[in-house]
Amino acid sequence: MLGKLRFARRFASFEYDLAVVGGGPGGYVAAIKAAQLGFKTACIEKRGTLGGTCLNVGCIPAKALLNSSHKFVEAQHEFKNHGVICENVRADIPQMMKSKKKAVDGLTKGVEGLFKKNKVTYVKGAAAFSGKNELTVNGTDKLTAKNIIIATGSEPAALPGGILPIDEKNVLSSTGAMELQEAPKKLVVVGAGVIGLELGSVWSRLGSEVTIVEFMDKIGSGTDLEMGKTLKKILEKQGLKFHLKTKVTGGEVGADSVKVNLEGENVPATMEADKVLIGVGRKAHTEGLNLEAVGLKVDKAGKIPVNENLQTQQSHIYAIGDCVAGPMLAHKAEEDGIFVVESLAGETSHISYETVPWVIYTHPEIAWVGKTEEQLKEANINYKKGSFPFLANSRARANHETDGLVKVLTDSKTDRILGMHMIGPAAGEIIMEGVLGMEYGAASEDLARTCHAHPGFSEAIKEACLAAHSSPIHI
Repeated sequence: MLGKLRFARRFASFEYDLAVVGGGPGGYVAAIKAAQLGFKTACIEKRGTLGGTCLNVGCIPAKALLNSSHKFVEAQHEFKNHGVICENVRADIPQMMKSKKKAVDGLTKGVEGLFKKNKVTYVKGAAAFSGKNELTVNGTDKLTAKNIIIATGSEPAALPGGILPIDEKNVLSSTGAMELQEAPKKLVVVGAGVIGLELGSVWSRLGSEVTIVEFMDKIGSGTDLEMGKTLKKILEKQGLKFHLKTKVTGGEVGADSVKVNLEGENVPATMEADKVLIGVGRKAHTEGLNLEAVGLKVDKAGKIPVNENLQTQQSHIYAIGDCVAGPMLAHKAEEDGIFVVESLAGETSHISYETVPWVIYTHPEIAWVGKTEEQLKEANINYKKGSFPFLANSRARANHETDGLVKVLTDSKTDRILGMHMIGPAAGEIIMEGVLGMEYGAASEDLARTCHAHPGFSEAIKEACLAAHSSPIHI
């Protein structure tokens, strides 16, 4: 209560102690945490629903479709291995879309309920700066705040030079690709990152012939090279096709098809598809904020420069999440928001970008934290490597999910874990053992000597750590 009174007295000349522009994962989490710490808080969101890209048209709907489409594949091909016989299995894609929408609606309404519970003022509309401590909403209404957090997120990036502009009819962004009511016969995906691999997997499972075109020489941007190659082989077995080191140079959109012009080794000059998905990443969404009014500029990528405290050039204005440098991940944005708000409240706060986990929710999933082998070699860091395949993991064998492995990278002198990489069942969950270990400076021996439940997928981590430190038991 004393804290709440202190904030109220300090910020009494403004309507709000804190205004958050954007109601995505970074913004809504910051707003709720601020209210819990005693700040009178407003969150402004123009979408009309809270949760940002992640809940509305990104992470959550994609995972819903990945789950539904995987269940379809299991019923088609894998249940029989477990003695479950399914005949005449078919995909009801409109029902999958309804299931996805139900999940999205429930979560977005849940966030709105959290705002009410924590007494966060929810303002619907587009915000722009009209003064250093003033925001105009929808061009007319105004509010003032002692501190402001910019959490406006990102939007799908387009191909450079106006090549194949997104129309959400034949040339799709991730948003359009998650609204299709039937599987296109042929789908070309431009980009082999998170978006391309996940949504390419969805439509491949549902019957599309999927070809993924990637400019780089590997799939899964940011992945360890060995792990990326392993995942590619697994996905090729599932039916996905890849053209790496291939550039899209142009294209032509017809009434019901799209021609894509390609440049690369051993690739066709032109590919024709029913739909094209542009999955080349995302760009910061900072337009329309009237940043010039408060003396703020963006960099070449449209991101807002900030210092180590996530402050802009105006010390009372902060920026977090996708609109600043760093991983464009929902959970990173959340940590940014907590960090800023706790710092404003005078609490000791901490954020470590070295231990932000990454996950691509293909099947099997690929997840990692920390350094790749390539990064360690480039930095001339002497390291040891330990790995263990899921083929030798008892739970994976029992479940018939044996693709993939766990790889641990450690400092050759201290045994401290520098990176952990995995492809396999539940990788997106068990990677947190590596995250927690790295956050607290664990050595591979520490994890190897920790008792793991048997049978469990996480035993592969224990064995990989044994391989890095001494010798694995079960291979």
